[in-house]
Amino acid sequence: MAFSFLVYTVADRVATITLNRPEKRNALNGQLVAELREAFQAAAADEAVKVVVLAGNGEAFCAGADLDYLQQLQKNTYEENLTDSRELMQLFREIYELDKIVIARVEGHAVAGGCGLVTLCDLSYAVPEALLGYTEVKIGFIPALVAVFLVRKIGEGRSRELLLTGKLVTADKAAADGLITAVVPAAEIGAHVAKVAMSLCKEASANSLKVTKKLIGTVLDLPLGEGLLHASELNAATRGHEDCKRGIAAFLNKEKLTW
Repeated sequence: MAFSFLVYTVADRVATITLNRPEKRNALNGQLVAELREAFQAAAADEAVKVVVLAGNGEAFCAGADLDYLQQLQKNTYEENLTDSRELMQLFREIYELDKIVIARVEGHAVAGGCGLVTLCDLSYAVPEALLGYTEVKIGFIPALVAVFLVRKIGEGRSRELLLTGKLVTADKAAADGLITAVVPAAEIGAHVAKVAMSLCKEASANSLKVTKKLIGTVLDLPLGEGLLHASELNAATRGHEDCKRGIAAFLNKEKLTW
């Protein structure tokens, strides 16, 4: 699969999507957004893929919107900007709702839309040197799309601090706020992410991961009673799934099961 601005590879049931504009600090533009959508759709459709890793080549994970791209947006009509915004919206939603686990490997700064990409991932690991944040308000813009997901992820209070101040925070602060999963030294992060991905591939049912991820993404939208009813229905349905039958049989027979 050929791309201009990213690299897509699959090995050992892990698809790795690597932003590949190091000379532009992996900044986003219309073409990169389109390529990201295509890559995530390819991973979604590939039955051999169980986990997706999102990374960036070069010094930055992603510096947000490309400067040339920002200049072009100033010339667009409202309708053109709405169409463009909805393309990014679709990318964000496709990552968030992907029925496979997405892990961010953040080996450099993640700013604005770049930090938005990190926000969408199920798990994320960053090097200590990385700074993360949503700087949109500092250029008269707004972190509109990411706000929808960030509030769900870390709550209103911490979201207000990050989105309204526009300040960049350290990886340690991001981890403390729940924005990322953990901080990992640069020399270890590649191996660490690979180990997490392989653990998910070998030690967890694909169906269980898919259903659990979907439940986490929908339960906040439901009143407590409806959420519990929905959860009980998923619970009952999962008991009849072949993965559950295999898993329980292996557990009862004290057999090691590799998924």
